[in-house]
Amino acid sequence: MRAGAPAKPLAGWNVLVPRGGAWGDSVAALLRAQGASPVVAPLINFAAADDGAALDSALRELADGAFDWITVTSATTVDVLASLRAVVPERTRIAAVGETTAAALSAAGYRADFVPSDDNSASGMLREWVELPSSAEPQRILALRSSIAKPVLTAGLRRMGNDVESVVAYRTVGVAAPQGVVQQVAEGALQAIMVTSGSVAEQVHAQFGEVPERTIVACIGPTTAADARRYGLRVDLVAETPGAQSLIDALVAAAR
Repeated sequence: MRAGAPAKPLAGWNVLVPRGGAWGDSVAALLRAQGASPVVAPLINFAAADDGAALDSALRELADGAFDWITVTSATTVDVLASLRAVVPERTRIAAVGETTAAALSAAGYRADFVPSDDNSASGMLREWVELPSSAEPQRILALRSSIAKPVLTAGLRRMGNDVESVVAYRTVGVAAPQGVVQQVAEGALQAIMVTSGSVAEQVHAQFGEVPERTIVACIGPTTAADARRYGLRVDLVAETPGAQSLIDALVAAAR
């Protein structure tokens, strides 16, 4: 640090980033810019869907331009698309459920044509979908989801008269944190844990148990916060708007 320069707001903070890949790398860079030391320890990953043939068939149709829209409801879905090198033609628009998913799309080289402005959830997407110019005509939509997700979005889009193909893209599985990270959490050596989804919240509680009071449990939005509380996880901070940058801004505000 330059002599006389003010300390960065998160200097001395160790912050757990619970996802790896391009998204985890980008969040780690944002944290470092604020002076934090990110601890990247993926707590969830994806496993192949039980019906891999259905997903392969849907992605071939997608590449051929058979869909007007594809809906992406998690950053993990983006990981699946990237790992399978899925091609999204220019004519096919991409709807991302929230800023975290949109950021993951961008990091993987895709785009987000529509992101709900307020409620980053399937219900929020449905409420704003009716305002899209394309909603006046039935659309052919590929809705990708996890094996545990309820088909709320699919059902809502179908009620609007759309032709929706709902396909399970992956199964969510927990990933054991390195023992060193488990020890850091237990000793209160982390100043904050970022909780970016309900699945992450479940793993934080299952793997770390009671998080020490000195460690801030920071949730990326109200939906994730509600999921965290349902799993028995304490919630200390919720981002003002769902998204990684907003969550980091909230940590900065807490530090100050």
